[in-house]
Amino acid sequence: MANPMQRDFTTGSIPKHVIYFSLPMFAGNILQALYNTVDSVWVGQFLGKGALGAVSVSFPLIMALLAMVMGLTMATTTLVAQYRGAGSEKMVRRTVSTSLLMLTAMGIIVSVLGVVFRYPLLKMIRTPEDILHHAANYFGIFMAGLLGMFLYNTLSAILRGLGDSHTPLKYMAVAAGLNVALDPLMIFGVGPLPRMEIAGAALATVISQAVSAVLMWRWLTHRTDLLPRGRSEWVWDRTLAGALVRIGFPAGLQQLAVSGAMLVVTFLINQFGTDVTAAFGAASRLDQFAFMPAMSIGLAVSALVGQNLGARKLDRVRSTVYWSVLLGIGITSLVSLVAILWPTLLLVLFTDEPAVLAEGSRYLRIMGWAYIPFALMFILSGVMRGAGDTVPAMVVTLLSLWGFRVPLAAYLSRSFGSTGIWLGIAISAFIGMLLQWGYYMTGRWQRRRLPSVPAGQEAAVQAN
Repeated sequence: MANPMQRDFTTGSIPKHVIYFSLPMFAGNILQALYNTVDSVWVGQFLGKGALGAVSVSFPLIMALLAMVMGLTMATTTLVAQYRGAGSEKMVRRTVSTSLLMLTAMGIIVSVLGVVFRYPLLKMIRTPEDILHHAANYFGIFMAGLLGMFLYNTLSAILRGLGDSHTPLKYMAVAAGLNVALDPLMIFGVGPLPRMEIAGAALATVISQAVSAVLMWRWLTHRTDLLPRGRSEWVWDRTLAGALVRIGFPAGLQQLAVSGAMLVVTFLINQFGTDVTAAFGAASRLDQFAFMPAMSIGLAVSALVGQNLGARKLDRVRSTVYWSVLLGIGITSLVSLVAILWPTLLLVLFTDEPAVLAEGSRYLRIMGWAYIPFALMFILSGVMRGAGDTVPAMVVTLLSLWGFRVPLAAYLSRSFGSTGIWLGIAISAFIGMLLQWGYYMTGRWQRRRLPSVPAGQEAAVQAN
């Protein structure tokens, strides 16, 4: 059964493909960010800056624990896209089966580790004592419900590789709407529901994620032939598992480097007290929205590059990069302008504390200048992921974060306080963008090849 929303990126207008494919992902990313943002708005406005800080310190830890799994979902998109481009439907289905088995096992392991070690992990980053218990409650419940998030993200990655970004959006919209409805009910307690405060915010998110995953699985089972239907169709392909790890491990390590650096930065931030922690928590939520256009374009780039490299159409790959960079810079420039000129415009959604607003505004005025370099990094990373060449992107990330961001943030914070941390983050973005662009210009990423595609089939694709 074919999914009518799947697109063939090896023919047709490239800018139209980029826009058509990235818009649903942009909307989906906004909805996914609303999970956390809605939590922060309710918690910050009604439970105070301490509770807002408790939610904020959890996210660097969550992202660190999710890093390797995120890398494997990116690898899934890459392999599915390239096999679709090469015309190997059998290998598409084997990739789906192997990915689901691998990611389910990893999801269970990560979930257990997060719940068991929540207090030691939060203490490791010097979470202030006055918010430690609240942070542990939020973090523990969030980690306990990770399997729903993993399943949704894996299914979304599969569909992205096939050119379908609309179906994941549909079920993300259901989940976001459910989260918005459940948050006040579970935070404050309505009817038979007890007042759970910060734990209620986490539980609302977990339930919403699980519902989206179940609904999406059900839709895929009835509308496509992608998912295994019986025990005999669950295939573990060792060659494909190795390819997923080869592509996904560097991508995951890259995510881990980002999360690890953010943990160190959070460690530095926490030393300046609850006001600065809360300000960073609120302002970094706005960062998520600022990065989303370029992140969505970067995901679209991975799918377009993957399919066209699978079909060996390098001219379309280069055209994809050109149009994506143009779109990314244009959209992100507008976001930068808002952050620099009107930083308090959205910060007031999270808090009305003068000290928190002042610190958050200072952060956004500095970070606004770095949004375009970040955008270019997301897009160029998408090119490398689509090609399956994830090691250089990992190296660039390690250099920009651990060679520059962390040392600069630590050094500048001694002279300029929390402002020095914001400056260190912004400067490292410019350095990372230059390193990423330098590697892209070498063209080495074009030389990656697919595993396990029959030689005759690949030759036939190239002949076309």
